[in-house]
Amino acid sequence: MTTAIIILAAGKGTRMKSNLPKVLHPLAGRPMIAYSLDLARAVGDLPPIVIVGYKADEVKAAVGSGVTFVEQTEQLGTGHAVMQAEAALAGRADIVMVYAADMPLITSATLQRLRQAHTASGATITMLSVIADDPRGFGRVVRGEDGRAVAIVEEIEATEAQKAIRELNAGVYCFDADWLWPALKRLRPSPRKGEYYLTDLVGLAEADGRRVEVVTTETPEEVLGVNTRVHLAEAEAVVRRRTNQALMLSGVTLIDPDAIYIQPQVQVGRDTVIWPGAALRGETRVGEGCTIGPHA
Repeated sequence: MTTAIIILAAGKGTRMKSNLPKVLHPLAGRPMIAYSLDLARAVGDLPPIVIVGYKADEVKAAVGSGVTFVEQTEQLGTGHAVMQAEAALAGRADIVMVYAADMPLITSATLQRLRQAHTASGATITMLSVIADDPRGFGRVVRGEDGRAVAIVEEIEATEAQKAIRELNAGVYCFDADWLWPALKRLRPSPRKGEYYLTDLVGLAEADGRRVEVVTTETPEEVLGVNTRVHLAEAEAVVRRRTNQALMLSGVTLIDPDAIYIQPQVQVGRDTVIWPGAALRGETRVGEGCTIGPHA
């Protein structure tokens, strides 16, 4: 089955307090959106669709070739954003996977697991959830008496009882493509914000008697969404830890990993020793058996 990826990258990112589009803020030496593109190329079968809007020309220039850009001229919500991709994708894919470019920590293993669950169950929608005490603005997954997901309620629309739900919508979906495109036309603007929510498709699928499946991630950090510079720093710390752990497992000694900064593009040979305070960036290459001294 052919999988197409849609990356949502049209938003301004008001809470970043920046003139730079949110998805272009650097994360460990790369634009944040680069991580989403890496995933799309690893999991998808077609060039990824990137929905652009705010400062679209800047985003296009940073992303470059190898993708299909679709412009959302008015930012009217996630459902509206995906509507814009119909002309580019209709009839070309069996599964449409959607996620946002401000979630750079998701792993390809999780996306593969989501897709496998989707195809194995024959679901119309398969979504990723996370159990967490801090909702960080995520929508809540509402389940029926039988335990099946029946709706997603955005935080701004949620009742106090719904806000107490700890199962959160992570904003990553697999859709049956043949059902998706006509279903999007049935979305209606939300009462409070006037936006078309992609999450309302869960309720539509339930009303249609369709199967909705949920895959819950066991590593909450990977669905950390970046909406502020505080979130960006948190994501940077995760990327840094993952990078350092991968290097140590490959045979590199880091004397004090928490005091060493290495960007993911850096290559280091085995039996190299790196002392605290070192900072290795960009396309740096270090051979085998080297020593990088303190504060180098």
